[in-house]
Amino acid sequence: MLGVVDAMARPPRLSFPGIALHIVQRGVDRQPCFREDSDYLVYLTFLGDLTVRTQCALHAYCLMTNHVHLLLTPAGEHSCAKLMRELGQRYV
Repeated sequence: MLGVVDAMARPPRLSFPGIALHIVQRGVDRQPCFREDSDYLVYLTFLGDLTVRTQCALHAYCLMTNHVHLLLTPAGEHSCAKLMRELGQRYV
């Protein structure tokens, strides 16, 4: 059984501080993330706060109904992972 768990484990993410990343965040089962205009504003407020707190430079974004595109440059090794984790915890 241990072999099955090892085969299913997610490989570690590579982290490149100072290198721009294109990140796509999708809704569960590609369902809408944003239903009203106010949903977009709430997401952008959280995103703005977290880019400062996690030291990620936000170069561009595109908010679609069921997914988001972000172009970020993390300053630290875990900056991007922290931003996405906290964003996912705040906006669900």
